[in-house]
Amino acid sequence: MNRKTLLLGAVGALVVLAGALWFFFLRSDAPPEANLEDAVAAVTSTTEGASEESGEPAAPAPTTQPRDSLDGAWTVEQSASFVGYRIDEELANLGAITAVGRTSDIVATLEFLGSEVTDLQVTVDMTTITSDRSQRDSAMRTRGLETNTFPEASFSLTAPIDLGAVPTEGETFSASAAGELTLHGVTQPVSLDLEGSLVEGVVVVVGSVEIALADYDIEKPTGFSVISIADVGLLELQLAFVPA
Repeated sequence: MNRKTLLLGAVGALVVLAGALWFFFLRSDAPPEANLEDAVAAVTSTTEGASEESGEPAAPAPTTQPRDSLDGAWTVEQSASFVGYRIDEELANLGAITAVGRTSDIVATLEFLGSEVTDLQVTVDMTTITSDRSQRDSAMRTRGLETNTFPEASFSLTAPIDLGAVPTEGETFSASAAGELTLHGVTQPVSLDLEGSLVEGVVVVVGSVEIALADYDIEKPTGFSVISIADVGLLELQLAFVPA
């Protein structure tokens, strides 16, 4: 074997090694965490066409009628909304990754009175949560979240949220929402960290809260390809509300 052949072989080995390192340690197919910038883009009418091309939820029709206040009931626009989970796991064939599952099958209502959110109710059809792996989604029906047995999850506000001022167009607000989260048949008090904005007459809200699996009697799924799953995951949401 001559030097040229050895050199080509070494270069090829380095390319293969670099590809393997990228695949196992640098590659990430997980979407970014719920954030206000992406949420606003999802409901801005000028980005509707781009959203459709990228596969993101289509924007809801903006509210064109001026409003003297936000008082009253608002309902969720599913096309620009999602609720889901985010949790770290290690798989035998992929290495360490972040698993993300989401659904837009949501029923939610919001009530404003002045600068306060007086009510927030969110119900999620857990059976429609999907991730990037059909094997994971199938396992969740009978293990982990056990969506066949516990098909719904919900959040209910237990205390008004005082925003300090009535949101105005384009202005960002942040707050903590104290409420009760029912997941896997278990109800626990939680505090959701929320950030939102009023965009073209649509109230856009994103938020998240850490979820310890043990607190909700969730047993981590096991399997041939599953090496480990984190004890704590993240529940995240993006909600777009329009006047009811």
